Amino acid sequence: MNIGEIRAGITIILNKELFLVIAAEHAKLGRGSAFLRAKLKSLDTGKVIDKTLRDSDNVEQAYIEKRKLQFLYKDEPLYHFMDLETYESLILNKEKIDDLTLWLKENLELEGLFFEHRLISLQLPSQLTLKVAQTEPGFRGNTVKQGTKPAKLETGATVQVPLFINIGDIIKVNPESKEYLGRA
Repeated sequence: MNIGEIRAGITIILNKELFLVIAAEHAKLGRGSAFLRAKLKSLDTGKVIDKTLRDSDNVEQAYIEKRKLQFLYKDEPLYHFMDLETYESLILNKEKIDDLTLWLKENLELEGLFFEHRLISLQLPSQLTLKVAQTEPGFRGNTVKQGTKPAKLETGATVQVPLFINIGDIIKVNPESKEYLGRA
């Protein structure tokens, strides 16, 4: 694979390891060949690294299959899922999905990323509906524009919410940006 074809969001195989390209910046200096500065997330270990790639590097594109999964339960450090097509039980270790575990609640439907018929990672929906478990009380008359306060959700994640949100409210959040989207 030519480094000119690499862009954010694709999955590559580099030195026999699977990586997700988070960011890619192509550069060409006056002399010499072009190169690529990339931020890569290892889908085996979950670590993020910065790497400079040149045309001489052996890079292959990895083909990832997406399938619908349902989160069943956690049994530290293992997380159990069910494939919604085959009803097969699948398990992921916490270290592979550490950044996503704060958003998982029982019966959540999400996408599993498979490489060579092996579950390697997860992709959360673009918005989740969650219950506020802990926050300071809201006051009558507070509006969206006056400010925000932290709120801990039922899954353990913390997001900034408007002042009028109370404990027990159901809200919509974007798990990728950790933003409050509105009431459900």
